[in-house]
Amino acid sequence: MPRVILHVDMDAFYASAETRRNPGLAGLPVIVGADPKGGKGRGVVAGCSYEARKFGVHSAQPISRAYRLCPQAIYLRPDFTLYEEVSARIMEILRSFSDKVEVMGLDEAFLDASDNVTDFEQAAQLARKIKNEIKAREGLTCSIGVAPNKAIAKIASDYQKPDGITVVTPGEASLFLKPLPVSRISGVGKKTAEILGRVGVKTIGDLASLPAGRVVDLFGKWGIRLWEIANGVDETPVVTSYEIKSISNETTFDEDVGDRAVVVETLDKLAKDVHARAVQEGFMWKTTGIKLRFEDFSTFTRAKSRNDYTNSLEIMRDSVRSLFSEFENDPRKIRLVGVRVSNLRRSDSSQETLLSWSRDG
Repeated sequence: MPRVILHVDMDAFYASAETRRNPGLAGLPVIVGADPKGGKGRGVVAGCSYEARKFGVHSAQPISRAYRLCPQAIYLRPDFTLYEEVSARIMEILRSFSDKVEVMGLDEAFLDASDNVTDFEQAAQLARKIKNEIKAREGLTCSIGVAPNKAIAKIASDYQKPDGITVVTPGEASLFLKPLPVSRISGVGKKTAEILGRVGVKTIGDLASLPAGRVVDLFGKWGIRLWEIANGVDETPVVTSYEIKSISNETTFDEDVGDRAVVVETLDKLAKDVHARAVQEGFMWKTTGIKLRFEDFSTFTRAKSRNDYTNSLEIMRDSVRSLFSEFENDPRKIRLVGVRVSNLRRSDSSQETLLSWSRDG
């Protein structure tokens, strides 16, 4: 029996949480993020409703562009206290279905259901139970991908959004991935797609057929990961809170960003997401780090450590901004940013873990 992995992704989480609190927002374009200031605002979109997405608005987009696309939207500043509370309850629901849950942020998580089901038909039934439970208790919808590994499950959860379930068995993986655009792979933004397009790669199937060495020539170490995902290979385990060495979150901009205020706003949002997850899991930390990938794909990581443990959002945010100050005057545009905390300790334990970057750090 292969692994059975579920990726649970809440639908338009921030906007949906706001709409649940204020039902009058239902059916309206809702944009959560920075103040647009009549199209002159600086900062980014943290999240938006599907009604807003019809106008081309999406998360991590400059708020000024969102305003140009949809000036009639309802603009709200993020209420992370609300989102954290709702997220914590949702994650507890997920843990009632599996003891192997990896929280990826406020609105998504992986579940390893390999020990809970005997086949993918049962896994689909499990996904429906999860959806029904979240809907009944929180009044929110989610989309779930069911697959033999994390990479395919994440792609599958986005396949029938919103409120969908997509099941991909091991035998169906190649056929499922082959026709999809390469942009469906997490971390492949506009710039990466353009580079791949220049060598004739438009779909995941095209990428799978490209020699692995050619992909590495284009993207370095990250190319190995890209090529493996295109070929349906991902041995990454679902990491539970007891195995975590670091907690991180990152985002790839749809277009490379030169405005440093937009980058700082995005780093602040990522810091809030990482902080919320750390607090949910009961962690304190000594080390805060950032990750930057520029338009030329050069990638840098920086970190700073304290002498004592903390769980302060203000301290984390100040550290992130201090680390980023080294790059503020770099003329290159930025395509990806990430925030990480490590050197963790549970708030009720003196045990520490080792500093470790995940994935392609």
